[in-house]
Amino acid sequence: MRVVVQDAPFDFGHEAQTFASGHNSMGAIVTFTGIVRDTHEAPLEAMEIEHYPGMTEAALTDIAEQAMSRWSLGDALVIHRHGRLVPGEMIMMVATAARHRKDAFEAAEFLMDYLKSRAPFWKREITSQGASWVAARDEDEAALERW
Repeated sequence: MRVVVQDAPFDFGHEAQTFASGHNSMGAIVTFTGIVRDTHEAPLEAMEIEHYPGMTEAALTDIAEQAMSRWSLGDALVIHRHGRLVPGEMIMMVATAARHRKDAFEAAEFLMDYLKSRAPFWKREITSQGASWVAARDEDEAALERW
């Protein structure tokens, strides 16, 4: 299991290949990558993501460990960026490995739902109209209820 919080871009292909290699007893590898998307109100110039080093890694490690045991995963990877990102940049990646696809998919969804609504990151969108903090969305909170 690996959890990484970094400001630098990551190479999705390299990370996915590295994660998948050596998992000969796993029948399923699931990957998901989140991309910074433009806003509806005004074109997004950038998104700034803040976090508390140490606290963030501990929280992400805890949730990844929960996913590992709940779905009997063989491995899990969580990468999340911080700092200033522009539309189109990769913001995060989740990968799960399991003997069966259902476990790999469900664990990946669980991790993504957690990252979207509970991970200790604070996001600010910057547009030509100014900057504003991204508020929690009801649908993101509701997604956690199924777990």
